[in-house]
Amino acid sequence: MVPSKRRAVLAAALTLPVALAPRKPRAATPGLSDLSRLQSKDGAAVPELRFSTADGTVRTLADYAGQGVVLNLWATWCVPCVAEMPALDALARLVAGDGVAVLALSSDRGGAPPVERFYRDKNIQTLPVLLDPRGDAARAVGARGIPTTLLIDRAGKERGRLEGAADWASAEFVQAIRRMAGPAPGHSLGKPDRGSNA
Repeated sequence: MVPSKRRAVLAAALTLPVALAPRKPRAATPGLSDLSRLQSKDGAAVPELRFSTADGTVRTLADYAGQGVVLNLWATWCVPCVAEMPALDALARLVAGDGVAVLALSSDRGGAPPVERFYRDKNIQTLPVLLDPRGDAARAVGARGIPTTLLIDRAGKERGRLEGAADWASAEFVQAIRRMAGPAPGHSLGKPDRGSNA
């Protein structure tokens, strides 16, 4: 082994436990459409979270005031996270007209390039590239691992949380998200799901 390779392997071995400890991936869960895994929450205010876009623009949850938010914490190296990303992308299309934003915050330490590459490879077209490389958002909301998804209503209150992967585009989850977000001004919650299993 060449000395530079040995240093790289040693550095990776030393940093891997530190990088994974606070954000360990959740095991894939059978029954991804099982709504019973969604924990109802009492509506506590979500702390003000800061994250960035691919171009480095800092965003906060306040930028989405008045909208429902599906906040997903994930990474490209997390197998259950990768499994649910197409469903989150489909969910973003399904609820866009309901005033619900789907925000997937990547904890990848490489910044935007690995996320952009992942989006291209997996044909993720609707989700914006959003970054939380130090896991600040995950710590702020008390996430025990990834993927973790919070459902936040239009008043900025947490109404639901799910640890692990889910089929977010299933009819059951789409209806629950619309219900928990609350009606958008001028919209009713009784809308059909417009092909929610896409």
